[in-house]
Amino acid sequence: MSADVETVIIGAGAVGLAIARALCRAGQEVLVIERHALAGSESSSRNSQVVHAGLYYPPESWKAQLCRQGHSMMKAFVREHDVSLNPCGKLIVASSDDEIPHLATLAANAAANGVDGLRQLTGTQATALEPQLACVGALLSPSTSVIDSRGYITALEAEIVAAGGAIAFNHEVIKVSQHESGEFVITAVGSDDVTTRLTSRNLIAAAGLHATQVGLMLPCRLGYQVPQTYFAKGHYYALAGAAPFSHLIYPLPSLQALGIHATHFDGTTLFGPDIEWVNVFSYAFDDADGARMAAFAAAIKRYWPALPDGALHPAYTGLRPKLTRALEPAQDFALHTAKDHGIDRLVALYGIESPGLTASLAIGDWVARHLADR
Repeated sequence: MSADVETVIIGAGAVGLAIARALCRAGQEVLVIERHALAGSESSSRNSQVVHAGLYYPPESWKAQLCRQGHSMMKAFVREHDVSLNPCGKLIVASSDDEIPHLATLAANAAANGVDGLRQLTGTQATALEPQLACVGALLSPSTSVIDSRGYITALEAEIVAAGGAIAFNHEVIKVSQHESGEFVITAVGSDDVTTRLTSRNLIAAAGLHATQVGLMLPCRLGYQVPQTYFAKGHYYALAGAAPFSHLIYPLPSLQALGIHATHFDGTTLFGPDIEWVNVFSYAFDDADGARMAAFAAAIKRYWPALPDGALHPAYTGLRPKLTRALEPAQDFALHTAKDHGIDRLVALYGIESPGLTASLAIGDWVARHLADR
């Protein structure tokens, strides 16, 4: 049996597109299937747009390795494709004396991950850089940046198409099986309710928020447990008025999140995200009684006491695919191959949240190298 296409990728988020780009550059025939009308419509575009340096993640984890590799690759990519990137750097701040030891711990973790240029600052040194900042100490990460994520996704799309790859928008995969000859059989339904069936030699599941849903369709070996995805909703508020900071400002991270931080791009200052565990897909901005805005203001005033009353306005929300429930430690990316699920030439990705945008090009190269050995 001859496959219709060499490789099918389910999902046209930043990671799915980066994988498609890497495979196209390796000479493969690639088709990306995307349920929405626009690439990167979910987690890839509803985030802080930060290109992380790799401070937070356990050494030797996928997140640490792929973030550092992706960080370097992203710099080259944006130069080549003229994607907007603001190399503003980041301050992670301690708001009280008892937080100072956590800065040292974070700095040691960053050093173990090979992060260069990190500097620990006193409160006086930090406020010399950012006069409106209130803190007793900080870490300066000069290599953290903010990217135009929409421009990045558009550039990935253009490179894929120029290399002969294709993206089928408005098609949702509803069934995956495997022919006795080994080819994957993918069934998708379009927005016009027309069903399409095609075969591929390789299959990549990069479905982001829908990873578990797709994973349950895959023809994996008996006993394989598809990772469960849990959904963390994050709200972002925009600031009315001039940006108070030139750097990104982050509090110290919590068990499962990086805290309500301040970012800025193209003249807009954003604060967020918070974390709300949800069971349904909804991008509605929920704050009927103003309690969310009050919580944001309290968090922001820990490092920016001069936040004016009434200066925050709802911006947007995003959903993060997590592999743990509330109050459990964050988990690593799950990159599952035949050693996990028992099916050769199948790669399934789960829990690709932050730093997924930063790591996307590195994930693409990893998948391409993996398939090259098959």
